[in-house]
Amino acid sequence: MSAHDKKFFDTFMLVIGAMIFITVLLFFLARYMSDETQEKWQKEDPLVRSVIDERLKPVGRVAKTGDTANEAAVAAAVEAAPAARSGEEVFNQACSVCHVAGVAGAPKFGDAAAWGPRITKGMETLVQHATLGFQGTSGYMPPKGGRMDMSDAEIADAVAYIVDHSQ
Repeated sequence: MSAHDKKFFDTFMLVIGAMIFITVLLFFLARYMSDETQEKWQKEDPLVRSVIDERLKPVGRVAKTGDTANEAAVAAAVEAAPAARSGEEVFNQACSVCHVAGVAGAPKFGDAAAWGPRITKGMETLVQHATLGFQGTSGYMPPKGGRMDMSDAEIADAVAYIVDHSQ
């Protein structure tokens, strides 16, 4: 290696080293500045504080006998509980997705030929398959049609609605 090449290489490495040093220095300077400004600003912002407080609030309380505040809250929750949906409402909200178009082998709503063999097995079996799910030869029925927020009674009402309109 010639002296000229060695001098170029040494200078080149010095410049690269200086650039790396400056980059690292700027990185840590930016982190320090953001710690001193951004986090403090966010912690003091009332909107950010309210969102954080909302996420961290308790989701429930232990109800003890004789605690009037808890008893009032329980009574309010019972009064605010949603009313049970009718069979038609459940069908329109959950069942129609598959049973109107016949998705995944689902018998179509109102198709007496498709529903006939199923109806002969009895309402108890139909309700059990709708509630717990069923894997048949023609398709798959997910438990509660994938709507686990619906009660067993609502599912049974929906089954009765479908059967009434498919005979």
